[in-house]
Amino acid sequence: MVTELALLGAGRIGKVHARAIAEDKRAKLAAVADAFPEAARAIAEASGAAVKTIDEIEADKDIDAVIICTPTNTHADLIERFAKAGKAIFCEKPIDLDVNRARACLETVRKVGGKVMLGFNRRFDPHFQAVRREIDKGTIGKVEMVTITSRDPGAPPADYIKVSGGIFRDMTIHDFDMARYLLGEEIDTVMASASVLVDPKIGELGDYDSASLILTTKSGRQAMISNSRRASYGYDQRIEVHGSLGAVSAENQRPVSIEIATKDGYTRPPLHDFFMTRYTAAYAAEISAFIDSLEKGTPLSPSAEDGLIALALADAALKSVEQKAAVKVAY
Repeated sequence: MVTELALLGAGRIGKVHARAIAEDKRAKLAAVADAFPEAARAIAEASGAAVKTIDEIEADKDIDAVIICTPTNTHADLIERFAKAGKAIFCEKPIDLDVNRARACLETVRKVGGKVMLGFNRRFDPHFQAVRREIDKGTIGKVEMVTITSRDPGAPPADYIKVSGGIFRDMTIHDFDMARYLLGEEIDTVMASASVLVDPKIGELGDYDSASLILTTKSGRQAMISNSRRASYGYDQRIEVHGSLGAVSAENQRPVSIEIATKDGYTRPPLHDFFMTRYTAAYAAEISAFIDSLEKGTPLSPSAEDGLIALALADAALKSVEQKAAVKVAY
C-alpha cells in the first residue's frame, strides 16, 4: 500500500521534502498547495502531483497525511484542521511562536486523537544518530556534559527576522531539541546570554544574532550551546558529549571529505554552505521515519509534545537574557 501525502507550502523547505518523498517508493506526493500557484506547479510538474487548494486536500479521502511547510503563523491552525479531518500530520517547527497557542493546539490534537510529528530533522542526521548510539551502548558511561556548536553562514534578511520569533525560537530551538535528545533528562534551568555582534539591524528589530546558553537538568547534567548568525567559514554544526568513561563527538561535514597536503601545509575543502545540503540525508530519513510510523501504527517521533518543550525552553532562554539570571523552565 502506498501512502499518499499532500505538501502544504512549496517554498525552500517544501522542495526539500518533495525530493525526500520522491525517493521513498512507499509514498506518493499526491497534491501540492501554496499561496503562490507557480511555486506549487513547479513541484507538481516535477513529481506528478496535482495542484490543489487546502480545502480540496482536506476533503480528499485518498490523502493519508499532510506535510506542513507553510509560514509559522499558520502551523497551529493547520495542525488542528487536519487533525480533525483525520489525517496524519508532519509539521515543520515550531508549532507556533506563542507557547500558550501551542498548548491549546496540542489539547485539540489530543481530543480528536490526532497524529503529529515535528520536523526536528537533526535527530535523523546519521552522524548525530551515531553519537546517540554510542551513548545508548554505554561506551562513554553516564552522560555529564553536552556541547553543541550551531552557527549559520550568514544572517537571514530583515523581513525574515521580523516574523521568525527571534533567534531562540527560530534557530536555537533545534539545539534545545538536540540537547534533550543527547542528555537523556529534561532540562530544569536555562542560563542564556545574547548580543548583537553581526548586524545592528537585527538588534533594531528586537532580536539577537549571537547567543551562549547553559542548560542544566535536575541531576546536574549540563548542555552548552553556542549560536551565531555568522560563520565566515561555512555552516558550523558540531557536537560533543562528555561522559564518565569518555567522550564522543560529531565533526563538521563537507561535501567532499578529503585532505590535501603540499609544501604550504594541510588543507581541506570548505564546509557545507547551509542546511539544505548539510542535512540532506536527515531530511530524507525523517520523512522515511514518518512513513514507517504511519505504516506500522507506531508513535510519531519527534512528537508535538517535543515541539512544545523546545518552545518552552526558547521562552526560558529569552527570559534569562532579559533578567540576566538562570530561569526555571515552565513546562
